[in-house]
Amino acid sequence: MDSRLIRFQGFEGIHLVADVWGDDDAWPVLFMHGGGQTRHAWGGTAQVLAGQGWRAVSLDLRGHGDSEWALNGDYSFTAFTADCIAVVDQLGRPPVLVGASLGGVTALLAEGNSDRVVSSGLVIADITHRPNPLGIERILTFMKSGLNGFASLEEAADAIAAYTPNRPKRINPPGLMKVLRQRIDGRWYWHWDPKVIDRDRTEVPRAEYEALLEAALGNIRVPTLLVRGKLSDVVTEEGVQDFLRRIPGSKLADVGGATHMIAGDQNDLFSQAVIDFLEHEVRPTLP
Repeated sequence: MDSRLIRFQGFEGIHLVADVWGDDDAWPVLFMHGGGQTRHAWGGTAQVLAGQGWRAVSLDLRGHGDSEWALNGDYSFTAFTADCIAVVDQLGRPPVLVGASLGGVTALLAEGNSDRVVSSGLVIADITHRPNPLGIERILTFMKSGLNGFASLEEAADAIAAYTPNRPKRINPPGLMKVLRQRIDGRWYWHWDPKVIDRDRTEVPRAEYEALLEAALGNIRVPTLLVRGKLSDVVTEEGVQDFLRRIPGSKLADVGGATHMIAGDQNDLFSQAVIDFLEHEVRPTLP
């Protein structure tokens, strides 16, 4: 099944790009990737969902992929959340929000801190309001590894392999060119704005971050699924249990053999967990 490219207008008019699979009349599922990723992270799952009668919309977040970079450097959680709500409004129906890491935080804040119901359900991939600081630091270290570019696609593949030692190393030029761009100097750079990880200007301090998320969790009343990679170094058991306690009726799906990058590590298992949740927990609640 082929996707089609569509464009949305985000917060303050920023231009956002997405791939869409499925019938335009089907109920929407909005996918939001993690920091440093692109909409292509969800391609496999999005196609499977479309085959099950959903409209899958995989979004490049601001500053990532083919979406516009924020000229004012605003990559705060507030900006990502405002973009999410703007896209939701353009979809015409409250979608199921599927978010990983940064995308998961965005989904939680959009649903939990809005004065209205934004979504018809949430799927949160391997992030909670109490992540493991060491796991978050490893993500940032990996993202910083390519700030000066790579001399070749093989060098970029080496960096990815070092971050994902559980996967066999693959040099897949078409796949790599979805997340990298070659500049005039001949080097290959991650396809996202370096200001995304400018801590001094764009990251919420940890204490405030946790308080903001905890407040959001207490306001969520839509069906919610937390998907955890059993090998993840980002989520903690304490964080998972508190997450489930704070959101009434929320469910947990564990994916064996998966790290923080669940959809990339075990796409079939992840896709099946999402489908089961959508069909049994969300679809019966839809008008």
